[in-house]
Amino acid sequence: MRRKMKFLIILYLLLLSVLLFFSYGFVDPNLTLSSNVFYQKLQKPLSEIVFNNKPLSTAIFIFIIGSLFLFYFLFSFSKLKKRLKVLHLKRLILITAVILFFSYPAFSYDIFNYILTAKTTFLYRENPYIVMPIEILGEPNLLFTRAANKIALYGPSWIGMTLIPHLLGIGNILLTIFSFKLLVILFYLATSWLIFKLTKNVNSVSLFALNPLVVIETLVSGHNDIVMMFFALLAFYLLKKKNILIACLPLSISILVKYATVALIPIFFYVVYQTFKKSDIDWNKTFALATISMLIAFAISPIREEIYSWYVIWTLSFVVLVPKQKFLLSLAITLSFATLLRYVPVLYTGSYFGITPMVKKLVTFVPLSLFGIFWIWEKLTLRNT
Repeated sequence: MRRKMKFLIILYLLLLSVLLFFSYGFVDPNLTLSSNVFYQKLQKPLSEIVFNNKPLSTAIFIFIIGSLFLFYFLFSFSKLKKRLKVLHLKRLILITAVILFFSYPAFSYDIFNYILTAKTTFLYRENPYIVMPIEILGEPNLLFTRAANKIALYGPSWIGMTLIPHLLGIGNILLTIFSFKLLVILFYLATSWLIFKLTKNVNSVSLFALNPLVVIETLVSGHNDIVMMFFALLAFYLLKKKNILIACLPLSISILVKYATVALIPIFFYVVYQTFKKSDIDWNKTFALATISMLIAFAISPIREEIYSWYVIWTLSFVVLVPKQKFLLSLAITLSFATLLRYVPVLYTGSYFGITPMVKKLVTFVPLSLFGIFWIWEKLTLRNT
């Protein structure tokens, strides 16, 4: 069993290396990360695959996602999970973070919005809630930044934190990208640690940290949702320790990162009320309600724009705290898979228009429908036995 585990871990790390190299095929044609000859020789054929051989690029992506889910189930649900001790899991998470730290933010342009908003705020000293990046004439990052015609979409907590990677980047785009990724990865590691502190359950940590959606959207694409959810979890951790006043601070920071965790306020203050009454608090029920709250926040998010896969992190952060809630956990994992598939039609067509929106809806709702049918069938089967 030990040899099998080592062999699987080696294969998993090789898969992460494939993802690392594949990510550099997505470098925007208007962005030159390095003029190094070796880098250019390596990056050019990868770019050729992504932009000019879309069927192959799509097949590679499907292979990576499918393989990541296979390893996820092996590490988190099979008999092998009993071999994944705390020390082994720590090493696995850390190595995963280190390898993918060096990846390019392949599947989203959001990190460039973070960078440009930070520049608007700290370099040009403009109010990012009034001035759009596109209004800054001569800004070189506009060449490879999407949605630059919008004011800042994120709260002051996040914008304040971006000062650190902005300064560390010293005006160099490559250093700035990796500085932002480092910030996000540190929060990924901190969130994984916090989940263990809340549950004392190694499996809960692996369910979150090794989830392919978390791996892709946090360690590769560098989305800031992990920052928001770290502070939300920290608030409940402090609440559990009965540090009520202190707990209000991280919850406020969380809300002012991306606003979605405002949905947790009723649950948070209900626990506060129960604490003052000196009533026993059912934390499993509390975390299940928090999961449902974030699931509702995810479900209504398309009102603003559309379903984004990284929003599933909101639900995953709480559902892993109550892994015995099989329905919620299974739904969250199905959502992870279904929303990652939304990249497939974009990769294949190279467009967000035409048939792509319809196919994105299909690849999202077909797995969810199959999950619903299977769940109902299982319940009916159990009732009739």
